[in-house]
Amino acid sequence: MNMRSLLVIPFAALFSTVLWADTLRCGSQLVSLGDRKFEVERKCGAPVHQDPIGYTLGSYDRREFMIEEWVYGPSNGMLSILRFEGNRLVAIERRRER
Repeated sequence: MNMRSLLVIPFAALFSTVLWADTLRCGSQLVSLGDRKFEVERKCGAPVHQDPIGYTLGSYDRREFMIEEWVYGPSNGMLSILRFEGNRLVAIERRRER
């Protein structure tokens, strides 16, 4: 791999249309991975869209958790897609609105 390739890869990742984050700002509040649904709704308000995605098995395969996505925005042309497993926030995705 040459030096030019090493420089292009980070810039390509920087300008992609999908961004993953550990936190999301809602007004003056911050939402973080691990937050509960009621905490997110208290800080950000009701989502504009909610989708049940499916189910996953918890630790030790003893308990099934529902997977759900909440959508906020658009804000400055970006949608925020929050994924919950059970009652906990496990992923925050920022995507440019198409």
